Amino acid sequence: MNAKRESWGQGGPEATCDRETTMTCADGLERRFTLSRRAARPSLGALLALSLAAAVVGCTRAAGDSAARRTGDAADKPFVAASGAAMEQMMKAMAIRPSGDVDRDFVALMVPHHESAIAMAQAELRYGKNEQLRRMAQEIVVKQQQEIAAMRLALR
Repeated sequence: MNAKRESWGQGGPEATCDRETTMTCADGLERRFTLSRRAARPSLGALLALSLAAAVVGCTRAAGDSAARRTGDAADKPFVAASGAAMEQMMKAMAIRPSGDVDRDFVALMVPHHESAIAMAQAELRYGKNEQLRRMAQEIVVKQQQEIAAMRLALR
């Protein structure tokens, strides 16, 4: 997958408006991502996290779209939509303004990551049929919730 084109709202890269990126997955399907700019210069870590998340969402959604077209069965569309929405929400939430406190920034990036994992596991529980994967999804929900609570507690 590669970034096909990138555009900024009015004012160029220094503006505080949205950033839009269109990416092309290996199978040729394009996905557009918009990142709300919370700071004129987001941290390198936040941009790298966004790029990784966009890559995962793009390929995951494209693979799901491809599978739906190949089988002619729309049964996976709700799962693909739920997972894609979770990833897009994570991307937006991870676009933080650095606080100057590495520990707080780490938690600020990891909590949305874990929340996205929980949402995707819940989609598996809602739509999946494989009992082994459903058990794993339930474990993911519990463990990720525990880790979120532990990270927040560690900052007190």
